[in-house]
Amino acid sequence: MKGFVLLLLAVVIMPLVVLGQTPTDTLVDGRHLWAGDTLILSRDTTTAVREAADLPGDTAVVKRKKKPFYKKIGHALHLIIDEFNAIDSSYVEPQKYKFTAMVQGTYSFESYQLTAKSGQSIRFAPKAQVRVGPYFGWKLIFLGYTIGFSQIHIDSKKQIDLSLYTSAIGIDIFYRRTGHDYNIRSVDLGEGVDTRQLNGISFDGLKVGMTGFNIYYITNHRKFSYPAAFSQSTCQLRSCGSPIFGIGYTVHTMDLDYDKLQSVVASHVPETDYQLDEGLKFSKVKYKDFSISGGYAYNYVITKNIMVAASLSLAVGYKHATGDRENFKSILRDFSFSNLNLDLVGRFGLIWNTSKWYAGSSAIIHSYNYKKSQFSTSNYFGCVNIYFGVNFGKKRHL
Repeated sequence: MKGFVLLLLAVVIMPLVVLGQTPTDTLVDGRHLWAGDTLILSRDTTTAVREAADLPGDTAVVKRKKKPFYKKIGHALHLIIDEFNAIDSSYVEPQKYKFTAMVQGTYSFESYQLTAKSGQSIRFAPKAQVRVGPYFGWKLIFLGYTIGFSQIHIDSKKQIDLSLYTSAIGIDIFYRRTGHDYNIRSVDLGEGVDTRQLNGISFDGLKVGMTGFNIYYITNHRKFSYPAAFSQSTCQLRSCGSPIFGIGYTVHTMDLDYDKLQSVVASHVPETDYQLDEGLKFSKVKYKDFSISGGYAYNYVITKNIMVAASLSLAVGYKHATGDRENFKSILRDFSFSNLNLDLVGRFGLIWNTSKWYAGSSAIIHSYNYKKSQFSTSNYFGCVNIYFGVNFGKKRHL
C-alpha cells in the first residue's frame, strides 16, 4: 500500500540524505554544474581563479558549504514527517500549535479467565484503578505520568504506554506488569457445585505480564484523522471514515500458584464430590503473539468543534509457546493452525476541540485469547479517560 511504500522509500532514501549528494556531476539550469561539493559557474571571473582551477576562461569555481551531520538528519526526518502528515484541509484542520499540555484522569480495568478442557473455569480481576496526572506533547510524541489513588499494592504494578501518531501511521508501545491484588470474580467447577462463597475472595497467587507493540496504517488518512480522535492534535471538519490495517507483536506471561488456588477453593467450597481439572494445574505460561489486523474507524462530526469517534479492529494472532531454545525457525517448523486465535481492539471517544482548547473522554479495550489442548485463557484490559488540555506555541507556517 502507499503508506508502506513511502515508509520503505524513507528507509532507502535516508542514508543518501544523511551522507549528502554523490560526487557525480549534475547540470543546473543549463549553466551551473555541481562536481561533488564544487559548483562550476559559466560566467567571467578573475584570471587567478581560472588558473587555480585549471578551467577555461569563461568558468568560475565556488565551494559549497557542507551541512552539519545533525542538520541532515533533522531535515530528512522533517520531510518524512510532513509526508505522513499530509491531509485534505477541507476535511481536516491541521494542528496550529507546536506543544500541548493536558491533565487526564484514567479508570483502568482488566480480567483474566482460565478454562480447562472439562469446562471448569475461574475468572480473576483486580480492583479497578483510578489514576490522575499531567501529560505533555510535542509534535508526534505524547508522554505523561499518573499517580494511582485506588491501588492497594501500588509498588507491585508497572505500566508504560507510548503512542506515536501521524495522519497515516500510528504506533502503540506498551509494557504492563500486574500486581498481586486480584480477586476471584466467578468460578465454575461443574454442575451441582456451589461456588458462590468464592466470589470476591482476594487471591494473590496470580501475576500477568505483557510487552509489545502495534503498528497500523490508515488508508484514507488525507480525509480521516486518527489523531483528531485520540491525540487531539488536529480537528475533523467533516464526517469521514477509513479502513485500518496493522501488524503487532506481544509477549504474554502468566504465573499461577496452583497450590494456593487449590487451598483457597477447598476452604470456601462446601464438601462435595469435585476435583480441580488437571488443565488448571500449571505454574507458568509464556507465549509470543504475532498478529495481522484489519478494521474500520469513523469520525462523526456532530457540530462544529464536537465529534464522536469509533474504531474497531479484529486481529488474527498466532500464539507460540516459548521455550529455552526457541527461535524463529522453530516457530515455522512447529506451525499449527490450532494456534491461530482472534483478538480485538476497540477505541471510542467524544471530543470537543477548538484547536487551542480541548476536552473529552475516550475508552480503549484490548481482548486476547490463547488456547491449548488442556486449557485456554482469555483476558481483556482497557481504560476510560477523561481529559482537559490546551495547545500553545503557535506555528509560524501552517
